[in-house]
Amino acid sequence: MVNRLSIRSKGARRGLAALALASAGLLAACSSSSSTPAASSGAASGSGSSSGGKITVAFNMGAEADPFFIAMNLGAEAAAKALGVTLIWQGDPSVYSPSTQIPIAQQLLAGHPSAFIIAPTDPSALQPIVNQAISQGIPVVNVDTHVNDLSKVLSFITGNNQQGGAAAADAMAQALHYQSGKTYQIVVGASSATTTTNTARLQGFEAEIKAKYPGMQVVSEEYSESQPAVANTNVNNWLTKYPNLAGIFAIDGTNATGASAALQSRGLVGKIALVGYDAYSTNVALLQKHVFTALIAQQPYQEGYTAVQDVVKYLRGGKSTSGIQHLVTLPNIVLTPSTSSSVLTQYTYPNA
Repeated sequence: MVNRLSIRSKGARRGLAALALASAGLLAACSSSSSTPAASSGAASGSGSSSGGKITVAFNMGAEADPFFIAMNLGAEAAAKALGVTLIWQGDPSVYSPSTQIPIAQQLLAGHPSAFIIAPTDPSALQPIVNQAISQGIPVVNVDTHVNDLSKVLSFITGNNQQGGAAAADAMAQALHYQSGKTYQIVVGASSATTTTNTARLQGFEAEIKAKYPGMQVVSEEYSESQPAVANTNVNNWLTKYPNLAGIFAIDGTNATGASAALQSRGLVGKIALVGYDAYSTNVALLQKHVFTALIAQQPYQEGYTAVQDVVKYLRGGKSTSGIQHLVTLPNIVLTPSTSSSVLTQYTYPNA
């Protein structure tokens, strides 16, 4: 992970430099985090209008080191290569926060890309960035998370987060051998109190509990900004504060990583039910060892691929939205220790 982070952080800085050159008409080869098209006589070239120029897609997310976004990057790069466009991939190396995302997004827009894809860390704080891009005539796609006003966004591509949260509640109840009349203390680890994926998953989780498992009580929520070390600390604090803790819902992958490390270090595997989000390869391996009760797997590779595909189709199609869905919701898959190895392999997030 250290080597990957170093490569992507340096590559991201080179990507910004490349985008700046693009705005001056001097775009050179991009970094290892960018896909630069090879000459192709069979593919129609595109520009910020419809055709006859080079398409540069700027893609901004919250935390590059998160394996979820690494998998999304691979999908975006595959689409960029297949379609013959340039991809600039840029986010904070590790911190998932509006305060770190906004200046990077502003720099990307200053380079006047042909299209702008963003996974907003906050629906309100990143709304002005989306508005700015649209006012500059740059088509915008939201991926994974979204801003409050999607009316002028080309498309929004995400997983079914409420369904995933409900599935997590069902998996938790099964792990606890839930019995009516008994009380179970549950805690929730998330990256942000406002990120739309986190809030939707928690809504789905709590709605399912209310409907089916009233004895499961969410006693605390804490936030990590997608940093596993912070998530680990949060779990250790919970274990001290709630000696009768029954279960942990780690609402995204970095929280799942931190929570699993805390339970293993305390010798509590199998004693506290751990349901996590995101099929990182490391967490899938821990699922097979019964450290996790269940993992909710998303499809980040497909999200990244579809986002790039949509903006390129729009630009090369004369800015027509024909054939582009405004909302694409991908199903989540529940993985358990008994899931077949072939299915685990299919839904484990690819690594760079």
